[in-house]
Amino acid sequence: MIFTLEALRAKHGDSLVLHFGDTRAPRFIVIDGGPTGVYTDAFRPRLEQLAAKWPDQDGKLPVDVLMVSHMDDDHIRGVLDLSDKLVETRAVAPSPVHVDTLWHNAFSDVLGGDGTVSVASTLARAPGRVADAAGEAPPWRGNASAVVASVPQARRLRNNARALGWAANVPFDGLVVAPRAGGRTLEYGPLRLTVVGPLQQEIEALRADWARNVRKLQQARDASEAAAVASTIDNSVYNLSSIVCLVELDGTGKRMLLTGDALGSKVLEGLRRAGLLDEAGQIEVDVLKLPHHGSSRNVDDSFFASIQARHYVASGDGKYDNPEPETLKMISRTRADGPTRDDFTIHLTYDQFEGKIEQEIVDFLATEKAAGRRYTVIRRRDPDLSLRVDLLDAVTY
Repeated sequence: MIFTLEALRAKHGDSLVLHFGDTRAPRFIVIDGGPTGVYTDAFRPRLEQLAAKWPDQDGKLPVDVLMVSHMDDDHIRGVLDLSDKLVETRAVAPSPVHVDTLWHNAFSDVLGGDGTVSVASTLARAPGRVADAAGEAPPWRGNASAVVASVPQARRLRNNARALGWAANVPFDGLVVAPRAGGRTLEYGPLRLTVVGPLQQEIEALRADWARNVRKLQQARDASEAAAVASTIDNSVYNLSSIVCLVELDGTGKRMLLTGDALGSKVLEGLRRAGLLDEAGQIEVDVLKLPHHGSSRNVDDSFFASIQARHYVASGDGKYDNPEPETLKMISRTRADGPTRDDFTIHLTYDQFEGKIEQEIVDFLATEKAAGRRYTVIRRRDPDLSLRVDLLDAVTY
C-alpha cells in the first residue's frame, strides 16, 4: 500500500500530490499549483510523469480531487495556468489529467454570487477615492490586495473548469466547508478524508463582514470617510476560506493533516468540532503540513503542543522569510520532553533559502545539535522536482 505526501518545489507557495492505495494502481489527490513559474518548472512536468506511469484507459492521470486550498496566488496560479493551457490546446492536444472534481472556495463565491461584480469594482475603485493630496491613488496592500486579485482569477478558473468538464466542489452543496456540528467525511477507496475547515459559521461571518464594509465604502460621503473604511478592509485579518483536511488510510492507522494557510487556532477549532481531539485536546498525526509555509504568525506553541507529528512539512523558499526559524523553535520547544522527544523529522522543500533566514536556520540547527537534540531535518535536493514523505511503501515512480 502507498500513502505518500509529495511536496513539489513551489517557490514561496504550495503544490502537493497525495498518493494512496494499491501499489499497482495508486490514486491521486492534487492540492494547489504554486505561484507564477511553478506550472512550467515542476507542476506540469510532474503531472506528465505521473500520467505516463499511471494512465487511465484514456491515457490521462486520474485525479480524484484537484483542490485549490484557497485563493492566494501562491496556491492557485499553477492550477489556473494548467486550466488555461488545457482550454487553449484541448482541440489539438490531449489533457494529461482527468479531474473528477475541482474543489475551489473562490473568494467571489464566499461574498455571494449576486455581489461579486460590485464587490470587485468597489474594491478596485476605492484607492482612487482616497487619493492623497498629490492625486496619486495608493495601492491596496495586505489582505485586500489578495482579494482584489482573486476575483478575476476565481472567475477564470471557474469558467475554465466548466469548459473542461471539471465538476465543481462535488459532493458539497456550494462551498467546501465543515458543517456547524463538525467535520465532513468522504471516502475515496481506502482513503478517508475529513474536511475540518473552514467552518460554515466562519464563512457566514466572513460574508456578512465583507458585505457591511463594502456597503460602507460605497456609501462613504467623502474621501476621508472612504479612507477610514478602506483602512479597516485592508488591515483586517480575513480567513480566506482555506480548506483544511485530515486524511487517513483505512486499516493502517496512518493519517496526515493538510492545513493550507489556515490560522492554527481555526485548525484546532475545526478538529475539536469534528471530535478528532482527545480528552486532553490533542491529536497525533504522521504528517503535518505546516500552515502558511511555516509562518510563525499562523501558529503558536499551543498549536504544536496540541498537534504532534512524526513528520512536519514546510513548503517555502525563504521569500517573505518563510519557513520562519521561530516556527522551527516552536516545534522543538513542544517536543523537548517525553518519550517522543526527538522522534520526528522536519522536511524543507529547498536546500538553500532566499534572504536572511538561511543563516538563521543553519545557526539554529547547529545550536540544537550542540544541545543534544537528535531529530532529523531533510531538505529537498536539486534537481529533484519534489520531496516525498512515504508512510508505507515508497513512491519510486
